[in-house]
Amino acid sequence: MDRRVLKTRKAIMEAFVGLLDEKDFEQMTINDIADRANVNRGTIYLHYTDKYDLLDRCIETYLQQLVDSCMIEHYPTPMTAKDALLRTFLYLEEHASIYTTLLTKKGIPAFRSKLMTIMIQGVEEQMDACGVQEGMSKEITTQFLASAAVGLMEWWIMNSMPYSAEDMVQQLIAFLELHLSLPALVVQG
Repeated sequence: MDRRVLKTRKAIMEAFVGLLDEKDFEQMTINDIADRANVNRGTIYLHYTDKYDLLDRCIETYLQQLVDSCMIEHYPTPMTAKDALLRTFLYLEEHASIYTTLLTKKGIPAFRSKLMTIMIQGVEEQMDACGVQEGMSKEITTQFLASAAVGLMEWWIMNSMPYSAEDMVQQLIAFLELHLSLPALVVQG
């Protein structure tokens, strides 16, 4: 893709997220976004059908960036869940303004919902690889672990990251190992 197109899309998305931080999605107009991105309305319509399409693509883009941040291609050994979680928390910390807006705006629950779906898929893969403790339901364990991880991320971001990313991951892993007797979880990259 042409670098100018990528640059324009990035400017539009950044303007969009910046506006989301200031006003409700429903009150936002294409003109508002165009003004903030320093482009004309027609440019936005060249790339997006409307502001709902822009919202969907924005969510997809930032979720994919978050997912990509926790994976290391060609990692010499399987990456542990702790490694993947740490990379994710560090990425959230580095890009806090974007993810704070996307996670905390009441008008766009789709971001949290899609993040939860991705987390459930990741936990299911872990359960398939490691198994579930005897007597525990895979479905309940998956929902619990995904909800715990997403809820903790959300709490951490909403409270201005009162602990370091390392502390958050250490506490989460310690809790899971202590209370669920889980083996060391491994992420297949």
